Amino acid sequence: MKSHQYKITVEWTGNTGEGTSNYRSYTRDHSILAKGKYKAISASSDPAFLGDATKYNPEDLFLSSLSACHMLWYLHLCTVNNIVVTSYTDDATGTMKEEKNGSGQFTSVTLYPKVTITNASQIALANSLHKKANKMCFIANSCNFTIHHQPETIAT
Repeated sequence: MKSHQYKITVEWTGNTGEGTSNYRSYTRDHSILAKGKYKAISASSDPAFLGDATKYNPEDLFLSSLSACHMLWYLHLCTVNNIVVTSYTDDATGTMKEEKNGSGQFTSVTLYPKVTITNASQIALANSLHKKANKMCFIANSCNFTIHHQPETIAT
């Protein structure tokens, strides 16, 4: 079995001069950077947790990681099965339940891939590959809940 290592730097940028002297004395802003990557991601917490709504939050990034990993596996499987994909968009949704003590976890995610392929006779096969992509996705395999799929495939 191969092992892959990843390294990311998360830097808090929300010190407004008082540090964490109290719960409202700082912002939840931070940047996410990987060495050699083009740009840092400007992030914050969800607005429900005093974050900046104009910035990505960890929950957004988690959901986008699931969606992107699925898409990349799906595109690979289409290539292997001689299905030509010309367009792919996913409007993924996720639900996180917050506990009374403030902790929480995602309890469900549904991916809604809208795929365009070149051959209408391959639509059923194209739709079936979402299940296999889910089984191959590194991020989905790391979750303790089922990832649901509601694909829509058309041919042009």
